[in-house]
Amino acid sequence: MKVDFIDLKRVHEPYLQEIQDAVAAVVASGQYVNGPVVGRFEASFADYTGAPFAIGTSNGTDALSLALMALDIGPGDEVLVPAFTFISPASCVARLGATPVFVDIDEAYGMCPSDMATKIGAKTKAVVAVHLFGQCCDPAVFDVADQAGLPVIEDAAQAVGATHRGEHAGTLGAVGCFSFFPTKNLGALGDAGMLTTSDAALADKLRMLRSHGSKPKYVHHFLGANFRLDPIQAAVLQVKLKYLDGENQKRARNAARYDSELRIAGPVVRAHNVHTFHQYCVKLADRDQVRSSLADMGVSTMIYYPHALTEQPVFSGASPCPRAEATAKQILALPIYPGLTASEQDTVIQAVNERVIL
Repeated sequence: MKVDFIDLKRVHEPYLQEIQDAVAAVVASGQYVNGPVVGRFEASFADYTGAPFAIGTSNGTDALSLALMALDIGPGDEVLVPAFTFISPASCVARLGATPVFVDIDEAYGMCPSDMATKIGAKTKAVVAVHLFGQCCDPAVFDVADQAGLPVIEDAAQAVGATHRGEHAGTLGAVGCFSFFPTKNLGALGDAGMLTTSDAALADKLRMLRSHGSKPKYVHHFLGANFRLDPIQAAVLQVKLKYLDGENQKRARNAARYDSELRIAGPVVRAHNVHTFHQYCVKLADRDQVRSSLADMGVSTMIYYPHALTEQPVFSGASPCPRAEATAKQILALPIYPGLTASEQDTVIQAVNERVIL
């Protein structure tokens, strides 16, 4: 049986008509930039996460850039980022002329608080804490940052709906950054993102920065850019937000079945976390051979991520992060999306168990 890693057509099938109607309403409205549709989604997302303020953005990477800009990060500054994640946090720091300082990871793939503490120096101005694969990072990251007087930017791109002790990812630090890339748990039909914060002044600055630093129009207080959320994507996301918790529960059920039936250990779930399983990742000493065998059987998998950021050519000369670099050689993501059928998951489980040598 062929098993896709994710099938977005299948994901959207249950509420496709609602999405089409929402998009058609935007087209009929004649309001194609900002407007009430964006405002409604921002309000709905703020209500969902419990954040006092939510600011729509063009994508998750731009959300990170805006957060850093709003905190006045620039040349001469250092920002702590995890060594094992997508490149966006580090690239956003570097594009502002600041230096990303890489922190090694813990057993749950998040930033290691003890290594983080050793990397804080006189030039450190902020921390980007990534809630990787769908669960909140170690809360000690926030404790270490607080003790050093550093603001924490939460990269919650993969963790919409995830909570720690009932508090949503994106509401634990100074500002939260979300991505609604189509394959995310809450995915748009293109690029889109969101910022969350409890700081009214910071929210106002973020709104200005996303629209060329202006307030009112044509009066520019900061050097911003065009980072606005598209109304059509906001309309799509307004529909899909209603179904997010149910879809995340399906992911959790799929993860629980992997946990009980695979012959290898699944991901570590931290205490007091609700994990939304954007990805279900296992570690295999013979990862590449297993992946090739699964592909031969029609089972699609992905590698997140094949290289630690310390190994990327653009960051050559970065200090090693051994655990991140070792993880990149072993990690493998299995299909976990909510549309995965029981028979497809049977195929994945059988294929993995037949090819894993304990």
